[in-house]
Amino acid sequence: MKRIIAATTVAVSLAAGSFAYGKWRTSRTGTVRASAYAAIVYSCPMHPDYRSDHPGDCPICGMHLKADRGSGTPGEGAASRAFADGAVRVTAERQQAIGVRLGVVNRVARTSVLRTTGRVAPDENRTYPIVAGVSGWIRKVESITTGDAVKEHQELASFVPPQPEFDSAQQSYYTALEMLYRDASALPGSQPRSQPHGSVRADAGIERMADGLRNLGVSTSQLREMAKRRELVQNIRVESPVDGFVLKRNVSPGLRFDRGFEFYRIADLNRVWILADVYRDQLPFIRRGASARIASAEKSRALTATVSASEPIFDEATLTLKVRLEAANANLALKPGMFVDVEFPVNLPPALVVPADAIVDSGRSKTVFVECGEGNFVPRAVETGWRIGGEVQVTKGITAGERIVISGTFLIDSESRMKAATNQ
Repeated sequence: MKRIIAATTVAVSLAAGSFAYGKWRTSRTGTVRASAYAAIVYSCPMHPDYRSDHPGDCPICGMHLKADRGSGTPGEGAASRAFADGAVRVTAERQQAIGVRLGVVNRVARTSVLRTTGRVAPDENRTYPIVAGVSGWIRKVESITTGDAVKEHQELASFVPPQPEFDSAQQSYYTALEMLYRDASALPGSQPRSQPHGSVRADAGIERMADGLRNLGVSTSQLREMAKRRELVQNIRVESPVDGFVLKRNVSPGLRFDRGFEFYRIADLNRVWILADVYRDQLPFIRRGASARIASAEKSRALTATVSASEPIFDEATLTLKVRLEAANANLALKPGMFVDVEFPVNLPPALVVPADAIVDSGRSKTVFVECGEGNFVPRAVETGWRIGGEVQVTKGITAGERIVISGTFLIDSESRMKAATNQ
């Protein structure tokens, strides 16, 4: 009996000792943990989940760490933390600090303005290249350069053609004129012969001779002078065919050229084209024949242009479609090569619309961050349609009435990606 009592006493003593030791250890561990949580912790303002026990710079973004006493308390102090793949929780104070703003997804239908840029180009139907009809060499060049205004029949340069061919054409022209003059002067009163068929044949012959000279490059005004003087000339004048501006000049004194060489290019700029850059999803809102507003930095007064019926041309460099507009340019305010602002009024059908800044476009997918309450944000993949100005149509992924991040999305996305990588 004594042995049993002694054994029982020892067991009770050991149990009491173990309980006391466990309670002491738990108390000490809690004290240590409380002490650790009460210690100063340094965290990054941009990446609050990174914490350090000493000051320094954030290894993620390089920002200086901020001291935060007690920020290590479990369940508190962390400005954002992951609770699902890519989802984050951001406190109201932290949202205000990093500039996060929320908005409600709405279904809207209204009239808007599609703004883009365009480049002025000469109207191809009013552009006149002056091309050599024969080979030769430039004898004289007037002091007219690219961009200068010129008048119709104004002399720009002169050249020497192959003389045998040119002289022969002149002689044939003068002979035809002399025959017509001799026939006319042979009649009383120097009146043309009253034989309509003979007169028609003579006029047709003179016109054929004149066309031969025109093919060599002789202008209409020079032909008239040659008809008056009846003398062989050595040079052919290069003249402007219209009132306009010199777009290109390729001549210089002494230059030798072949047939087909372009001397000048003249453009009538009273009407011009504007080639506006439009994305493919915006094209359905631009109607042929519709009006657009044109404005340039040089001129405060806006001009009106009309959308051409021609098909848009795809530009590989900008990945946009070039929509052609036609505009009157009476005051010559628009010059070729000038960039202008273009505004198209468009009617938007009912659609879910969000600010463009609300969408994170990685190139392969588009994401918005939906608020789930208590500062929780979940990334949501969406599909988009048109984009007009700063608004984008969302065709799939969200519904009307949901609250999403519309500002500070980049910061939320960075935090989401970091959390998703950490959970893997």
